[in-house]
Amino acid sequence: MATDYYGVLGLSRGASDADIKKAYRRLARDLHPDVNPDPEAKERFQEVSRAYQALTDPDKRRIVDLGGDPFDTGPGAGGGGSPFGQAGFGGLGDIMDAFFGGAAGMGARGPRSRVREGDDALIRIELDLEQTVFGTTEEITVDTAVLCGTCTGAGTAPGTHPVTCTTCSGRGEVQSVQRSFLGQVVSTRPCPTCAGTGQVIPEPCPECGSEGRVRARRTIPVKVPAGVEDGMRIRLTGRGEVGPGGGPAGDLYVEIRERPHEVFRRDGEDLHCHVTLPMTAAALGTTLPLTLLDGGETDVDVRPGTQPGTVLTLRGQGAPRLRATGRGNLLVHVDVQTPTRLDAEQEKLLRELAVLRGEDRPASASGEGHGGLFSRVRNPFK
Repeated sequence: MATDYYGVLGLSRGASDADIKKAYRRLARDLHPDVNPDPEAKERFQEVSRAYQALTDPDKRRIVDLGGDPFDTGPGAGGGGSPFGQAGFGGLGDIMDAFFGGAAGMGARGPRSRVREGDDALIRIELDLEQTVFGTTEEITVDTAVLCGTCTGAGTAPGTHPVTCTTCSGRGEVQSVQRSFLGQVVSTRPCPTCAGTGQVIPEPCPECGSEGRVRARRTIPVKVPAGVEDGMRIRLTGRGEVGPGGGPAGDLYVEIRERPHEVFRRDGEDLHCHVTLPMTAAALGTTLPLTLLDGGETDVDVRPGTQPGTVLTLRGQGAPRLRATGRGNLLVHVDVQTPTRLDAEQEKLLRELAVLRGEDRPASASGEGHGGLFSRVRNPFK
């Protein structure tokens, strides 16, 4: 049984080209693998793309409207098991064209519009960590297709208008008749003079050459929400390229690239940083002043006996959650610095401390029973 490609897109059989494109874009934005990692969404996206391909190609859509499947290559479709396979017919639509001339009943396509939807565009911008975490507004410059100011999309010179194509009499199609062993075969194809539109422009616009659009450089403000991450895209609806014939513009996608920060590292909604403490501060405890990403100051309490690699958590000091309230955490990684150069007095004091703590003998291989500050070191002062 043939697939209901109209149903896949949620459309009725009388849907226009614009309706088909609108339905496809709406579904694709939700199901595209770049925004929806769900395997089921990927399969659904493939179905939607297949339906879009079937309904936007005039030949394939005609086969769909006649109850066939343009992608069916099994027996009875084309040359597989069809008695017409060797005659060069590609499917049910071609067979109907051959006997009824392509203009009878549902086979007629008629002229297509000169006005078509524009393409989407993509631009990448680099932002500092502060900008992606707290949000910003950036102005970007793009080279794109914009509506022609002279003809406002009509493609004609001022004071003139398109006229009906004399080759196809405005139908947008021409027919040719050939003889074969089956009799007369009538084939239909787009008119070569008007490119299937049914109209020609006798005096093209001097600015755009009948295209209805021109290339131009535009400056567009982009509001970057707080909490965006590296690789995310912001969609600006209708800011892409204007379509041929002054058609509606596509969308502009702005992809975020985050520059590395010299102090902080980001992991989703959490921020990480490293601080280095002297051995004595780690052993005795201290209060550490810390400058946050937003420039504010806070104090971090370091408990006595803090070990290398300890992670201190400052809750609510990370990045804002993009689609929820609240913020992530700031994780402070503690690095303990062991002195490498000691004068005589310092070395004497450390040796005395080692004796007082019973750490003046080599530690065991497992380190058990020597939980003090120097338990993992084999007499480091000799």
